[in-house]
Amino acid sequence: MRYVSTRGAAPVLGFGEAMLTGLARDGGLYVPETIPTFSPGQIAALAGQSYEQAALTVMRPFVGDAFTEEELAGAIERAYRGFDHPARAPLVQLAPNHFLLELFHGPTLAFKDFAMQLIGQLFQIALARDGRRITIVGATSGDTGSAAIEAFCGLDNVDVFILYPHGRVSEVQRRQMTTPAEANVHALALDGDFDDCQSRLKDMFNHFAFRDAVGLAGVNSINWARVLAQVVYYFTAAVSLGAPHRPVSFTVPTGNFGDIFAGYIAKRMGLPIEKLVIATNQNDILHRCLETGRYQMDGVKPSISPSMDIQISSNFERALFDAYGRDGGAVAQLMDEMRDKGGFAVSQGALQMLRATFASGRVSEGDCSATIRATHAATGELLCPHGATGVRVAEAHLGQTPMVTLATAHPAKFPDAVQAATGIRPALPPRMGDLFTRPERVTRVANDLGAIEAIVMERRKA
Repeated sequence: MRYVSTRGAAPVLGFGEAMLTGLARDGGLYVPETIPTFSPGQIAALAGQSYEQAALTVMRPFVGDAFTEEELAGAIERAYRGFDHPARAPLVQLAPNHFLLELFHGPTLAFKDFAMQLIGQLFQIALARDGRRITIVGATSGDTGSAAIEAFCGLDNVDVFILYPHGRVSEVQRRQMTTPAEANVHALALDGDFDDCQSRLKDMFNHFAFRDAVGLAGVNSINWARVLAQVVYYFTAAVSLGAPHRPVSFTVPTGNFGDIFAGYIAKRMGLPIEKLVIATNQNDILHRCLETGRYQMDGVKPSISPSMDIQISSNFERALFDAYGRDGGAVAQLMDEMRDKGGFAVSQGALQMLRATFASGRVSEGDCSATIRATHAATGELLCPHGATGVRVAEAHLGQTPMVTLATAHPAKFPDAVQAATGIRPALPPRMGDLFTRPERVTRVANDLGAIEAIVMERRKA
């Protein structure tokens, strides 16, 4: 299996190197050269399998010879051993033909654990095999950072630096990043929003002298392995609801577009997905793009669903690559236009493809809170603001086909918003009961590439 850049000018890599590289050297994102397809019989055979067995089946064709089957199976087993639900990603019924896919049973209570725990295991295998040392720098709107720190803390051959927007994550999210005591992990609170964090991360990858000097690696959803790990729960959810014998739809609360792009890959693989619905909060650039045909940045407005407070949805570039017939030059031109002018117009043909593939909706702050309140009153289920955004949008798309809304985080990660909506303050699991008493360790940094790089150079292990 070979991987190519969405901008068409970077080396073609195998899975292992694409995983360790993260962002391509031309600034693009790696995608598979071809998408493996599953027959209806292969999909049906997933029924009754454990999550780990299904993960091995779904991911194996993408990995090629980068890892043996035994290595991959072992990594998967270790990755999900710490999840506190035997199904790993259980379904809960909210209403007729409407189901919630709970993705918050991992160690940091968010869907990012599905990918990050696995990447942590795969990185360890690859680095031990090659005798390499790397520096991971990540940008987070809230959940990626804690998941990355949980996956890599304490490892001898990895240093981890996480950029998060100062004052724009929940207190639980912040403390999950700032309280680990391991010396190889570092939380950096950047003066700016998530798009600034993500832009400085990309700047580091494009500063090749720095990138090579520190052995820079990325674990944001720009990393293809992150997307691949998330493909699995689309298969397990759909099969449990009758696929491939009947179609299933999904609604995904969306910020950086990685989670819903995983659903798109599942559909390309042959999973009978009828609708893929993008759910946005008031930072609705993706919804506006599908409505108007123009991707135009309009500033980030802080919300009660901070993980979606994004204007530069990096993984949307992967969708554009397919929408433009895999023309890397065309995608590179669009990305240059966005950098220089703050937006771009999507061509008519590409827009038709995107509209045929994705539906979308936008949820206001008031409607998000109302959905948290109404869902709890009707079902007893407490939603975090991101899951509530998904549920609200999904309700406009319900029909004969089962609809699965992705619940991407535990409500206890956003207790203030949940309490304001319901009067109930959700508690953290007992294993995290002392989170608010642990000492924090964090460095405030300016939105300046040189300042960030200096900190990374100084603090990484020699």
